[in-house]
This record gives sequence, C-alpha cells and structure tokens, in this order.
Amino acid sequence: MFNPDLNQTPINIMPKSVVFLIILIAFVEAILQLGQKGLIGDQASIAWRMQLIQKYGFFDTIFEWMRHNSTYNFNGLIRFLTYSFIHKNTTEIIFVLVFIATFGKFIAEVFGDIAVLLIFIFSGIIGAIGFGVFSNGTFLVGGYPAVYGLIGAFTWVQFSIQRMKGETGFRAFHLIIFFMILALIYNLVYSNNSNEWIAEIIGFISGFCISIIIKISKEKFI
Repeated sequence: MFNPDLNQTPINIMPKSVVFLIILIAFVEAILQLGQKGLIGDQASIAWRMQLIQKYGFFDTIFEWMRHNSTYNFNGLIRFLTYSFIHKNTTEIIFVLVFIATFGKFIAEVFGDIAVLLIFIFSGIIGAIGFGVFSNGTFLVGGYPAVYGLIGAFTWVQFSIQRMKGETGFRAFHLIIFFMILALIYNLVYSNNSNEWIAEIIGFISGFCISIIIKISKEKFI
C-alpha cells in the first residue's frame, strides 16, 4: 500500500548497536578470510583463525585452572568476552549476523541500544561461565550464546505481551523450543559432543533475566 509520508526513509535503518556488533564481527571474519586465502599477511596468515581461537577463545582448562588456583588474570578473563567474536566457519557467522540483525533490532526498539549491547555481552559471559561449570567440553567460540541472550530478551517481551492479554505466555517459548530441537538434531546427526548447547541455553536464560532487570530499572528511574 502506498504510504503518503514523503519524509519516511526508504530503508529500514538498523539501530546503532546492531550495526556496531555486525561490523565488529564481520570485520574479524573478513580479516581471517583474507588471511586464509593468502590475500594479506604472510604464510602464517593461513593459521590466523586457529591462533585467534587459542589466544582469545574460551577454554575450560584455563577456566578450571583459574578456579582451582583462585587466580584470575587479564588473559584468562578477557576470553569470556572475546570468544563471542571469533567463529569457526562462514556458515556459523552468517546465522549469527542474521540473528543479531533480527532480534537485536527488535530489542533496540523496545529497550534501546545500550540494552542490546548489555544483553549480548553479559549473556555471552554468563553462557561461558555456565559452559565451564556444567560442561565437559574443551573450548567455546562463536556468538551463539550471546545471540541466544537476544532471543531470551525477545521471548521475555513476547511473554509479557501475552500475559497482559490474559494468556499463559507459553507461546512465547515456541521459538527457543524450536531452536533447541534443531540443536539436538544437529548434535545427533554430526555426533557433536562439544556441549555448546549448555552455553546457549544459559545465554537464553541470561537474556530473559537481564531484560527483566532492565525493565525494572527503567521503571524505577523514570
């Protein structure tokens, strides 16, 4: 249908927080891809991805060492944040970027740009902690736990809307149930024993809970 508002932008502009996350993740992957193809760097650039994973990925052995020795150094702690921006392959990063664009935009329109960044970052951090505590996996990289945090925030908003309508709110959880079923099927088909789903479901719960905190904070200071 024709919209008579001539001042309306022809392109649905993405929120700044979403653009920032997409550019940052895409930039890291672009550098790795160029190095892998030998277009930049030297011969060692082919191994940049593995080197980046080793230096900034989340490793359970490092986490357990810090816990056992009660020693929390910068190199170990920064991994809780940086692992979310390193990916194993192009397919994985495409899905991450699509989810950020979809759910991040929704959350930004509801809570604002700062909330998107807080939910993404802290869901990723808490997801890594949960992975280290409850999983026997070796290492964790990729933005899925952080993205599941955005899905958790989206779910909370939908849950709240349905509750206000007098519904049970269960329909809001259909999306996460669908994703968890897909993850289960993927793990069974490819015999994937990395237990990354633990970080993802904890990331989802974190995003859900952080949204409640943000909502309460906004109401308190308004």
